[in-house]
Amino acid sequence: MMSLSTMRLPTLLSRSSLQLKPIRQFSSTIRLDAEHNYKLVVVGGGAGGCGTANKFVNKFGPGEVAVIEPNTMHYYQPMWTLVGGGLKTLAQSGRPMDSLLPKAASWLRDSVTGFEPENNRLVTESGDVVNYEFLVVAMGLQLRYDKIKGLPEAFDTPGVGSNYSVKYVEKTQKAIQEFKGGNALFTFPNSPIKCAGAPQKIMYLAEETFRSKGITANIQYRSSLAVLFGVKKYADALWEVVKGRGINVHLRQHLVEIKPETKEAVFENLDTNELETVPYDMIHITPPMNTPPSLHTNKDLVDAGGFLSVDKETLQHTKFPNIFGIGDCTSVPTAKTAAAVAAQLGIMRKNLGAAISGSSIMPAAYAGYTSCPLVTGKSSCILAEFDFQAPPQPMETFPVNQAKERWTMYQLKAHFMPTLYWHGMVKGWWEGPGIFRKIFKFGMA
Repeated sequence: MMSLSTMRLPTLLSRSSLQLKPIRQFSSTIRLDAEHNYKLVVVGGGAGGCGTANKFVNKFGPGEVAVIEPNTMHYYQPMWTLVGGGLKTLAQSGRPMDSLLPKAASWLRDSVTGFEPENNRLVTESGDVVNYEFLVVAMGLQLRYDKIKGLPEAFDTPGVGSNYSVKYVEKTQKAIQEFKGGNALFTFPNSPIKCAGAPQKIMYLAEETFRSKGITANIQYRSSLAVLFGVKKYADALWEVVKGRGINVHLRQHLVEIKPETKEAVFENLDTNELETVPYDMIHITPPMNTPPSLHTNKDLVDAGGFLSVDKETLQHTKFPNIFGIGDCTSVPTAKTAAAVAAQLGIMRKNLGAAISGSSIMPAAYAGYTSCPLVTGKSSCILAEFDFQAPPQPMETFPVNQAKERWTMYQLKAHFMPTLYWHGMVKGWWEGPGIFRKIFKFGMA
């Protein structure tokens, strides 16, 4: 990092508004310059960003690693299914960001507005220039409620919720609690999303709640996809669940508008382009998503879909070898989940580590592992684990049929995984269940 003694004072003094500016790091250091230099910069303080920073901070000197993240709270978003279902509280899902980032790293509480990969630097919203030797992009996905006409305003009306936002997840819980009967709609948008099982998990929890109260509900799952789930083994099991519970599934349906004044939702049939207006008494909305603007508008960094263009096995950028990506913002063709990030952390440890050591050979290859614990009730779960083949194939850990609803898998999802996340994954220790998969397979051989 540039020291005060190496800065050019004439340049500093020529600025029109010279003032002391905190770098927002864990030490009390005060910086006077608006240009920072780091060995490693991590953009994003989500699961991938925190895990990467913690994993690599000890490979550098103090202050040589920076994390750029504007939010002061970090949320374990997989828990929001249970928050919306009334089984957990929102407070249980959050921790202060500074409790998760490594103390030896600099935390820049800022957002990136532009990347200049050819110059090994980026620009933040506050106007700072950040230079790097290595860059890890872990920006996640942006929620685009604004792409649905009538949102976000409709969230201020009864019966409308969404488990994908800290602002609206508790509205889901309220909508389920106050539901007296009628149409209950659950949507899946026409875009890549994180945790593709979540739109139907909350539906199963709601159905169980309605049934326990003796409430008659016309539950409709309206998804833009052509399948109920992307892995046939688990899709077959889920079809049995929806049929057994009388849930109506409508595929290739994309929510385009919500009319809270008449409590109606408008869906587009993606095969015919026809519009259908459906009354609702409650609706859970999964919004379209895309990468943040500073990323998806940079044609040097992204693919045609706006995702960071990385090699799907090495996680190294396809054009800039000192840039790596992790998590939802990348072009890796696997389901975007926290479990995928955990497995990618293991790849990052080896491949980014090799690049930092000066090697052009990437020693590790990501096999596409991801997982979606498909909660089907307050004590049941189908633990889907699979890869990124086309079509995806099961990649299971346990020596049992994981397509079966199990109490044990629910306990794993609801109680064990949050602890593993907070104390293992974001701290850079947990790299997925690969080792346990090998042990179980060896034991069964």
